[in-house]
Amino acid sequence: MKPTEDNIEPSVETASAAYTPEQMEELKTRAASAQENWDRLLRTTADFENFKKRAARERTEAAQNASLNLIQKLLPILDGFDMAQAATINAQGDKLASLQTGVAMIQSQLKNFVTEAGVEEVDALGKPFDPALHEAISQQESADVPEGHVLQQLRKGYKVRERLLRPATVIVARKPATQAEPQA
Repeated sequence: MKPTEDNIEPSVETASAAYTPEQMEELKTRAASAQENWDRLLRTTADFENFKKRAARERTEAAQNASLNLIQKLLPILDGFDMAQAATINAQGDKLASLQTGVAMIQSQLKNFVTEAGVEEVDALGKPFDPALHEAISQQESADVPEGHVLQQLRKGYKVRERLLRPATVIVARKPATQAEPQA
């Protein structure tokens, strides 16, 4: 038998004949509940999508505001460098000492700024070489510094909290070579 509209979907009369009035009421109640749940799901999904968009927008704005705050804090330091640069044009004698003092003040401002931001220097001089904190570029013989310790720091290293930003560039001490005995 070929399916037709009449024999695919049972009519309301056929359904009501197969179910009691109480069962029909229960089915209608369940259908209404299912529709209500479906509507709630659609609203919740839309709310969640809106939340994701709002959260992404807020993250972007927060990053931009953090950048603006950083730049605002750096501007006075930049102004200090501008004034120091202008002072170098005519610096002689006493003015040179004043210029050196001014540059030291600017350096102090910048160090205070990065310290407030949580940046700390990696102190390497005289400490045992640590490949997690130091980058050795060579070894040099030394009788004064124990073997495997940092003899000289060429560039400072920095870390924020426990995260290394840049390793300290160092020269590591090694034992002096013993004089070769003359051959007889």
